[in-house]
Amino acid sequence: MSWVFMAGERVYKLKKPVRFAYLDFSTLDRRAVACRAEYLLNRRLAPDVYLGVVPLTLSTSGLAISGEGPVVDWLVVMRRLEENETLEAALHGGWLRSSQVDRVAATLGAFYAHAPRVQLEPEHYLITWQKALSDNCRVLFDARLGLPQGAVERIAQVQRRFSMKCSALLRERIRARRFVDAHGDLRPEHIWLREPVTIIDCLEFDAKLRALDPLDEISFLHLECERIGGLWAAERIRRRLAHALDDDASSGLFLFYRSHRAMLRARLSIAHLFDAHPRTPEKWPRLARIYLRLAATDAARLDRILGSRRKVQPNG
Repeated sequence: MSWVFMAGERVYKLKKPVRFAYLDFSTLDRRAVACRAEYLLNRRLAPDVYLGVVPLTLSTSGLAISGEGPVVDWLVVMRRLEENETLEAALHGGWLRSSQVDRVAATLGAFYAHAPRVQLEPEHYLITWQKALSDNCRVLFDARLGLPQGAVERIAQVQRRFSMKCSALLRERIRARRFVDAHGDLRPEHIWLREPVTIIDCLEFDAKLRALDPLDEISFLHLECERIGGLWAAERIRRRLAHALDDDASSGLFLFYRSHRAMLRARLSIAHLFDAHPRTPEKWPRLARIYLRLAATDAARLDRILGSRRKVQPNG
């Protein structure tokens, strides 16, 4: 969606003039709006990194940043960060400390406590869950992709059963105003372990996709940390935030959120093969299978919770 230019201590981000089903950067005005949104939203968690939005101008001598000629595009200006200081780098390098994990949890806890609450319509929200599940299955069931369809079906069945049997729990989360204008793309590679903890690259192009239960967003971070060998850190963050996010492990909600995130990541990974000229085509089936294995593990645990709930209901 963007080109990123590294220039000394600065980074300049230029939106591509593209249009997809989920975003439209096809005009100069739309890209200007997107740049301003990216700047403002990311200053919530990275105020000293996102420095401004400037015009890219054209003159007889060529392109210039904030020059005198007509504006041909817009740039988000950022402070350049050390690439080896992310949570992802720390997990890969084996140098992550518990105190650093605790600072990440504290930063996220404060963010969610002060993030604007988002009011959703419960029935519409439940319908969007069903649609998301259908969208995942539609892609993952494509026989051309060679994915384990039996596993996909088992995961989908458990997710459907949870969303039907526990819809009251999801409605209650909405009524309790748990949903906030969140980050939207909370991954280890977006978290810098500097002082203060800095989190970049929020999802700026669609407010609906940022309207999240923080427990859902933490389940995504948890998933991504486990995928790269950082389950201990993921569990520590979850425990630190459990009370604030009303995370009741016996409800199965965290597992539901996490298994859905894993299915979505599997779908987005394998969908790269639908591109006309996919880069690294060998990478995407392998990554999709990793996500499906994680989703299957979560679904099996969720199925046991649903099963135990059925057993106690007659005497409840």
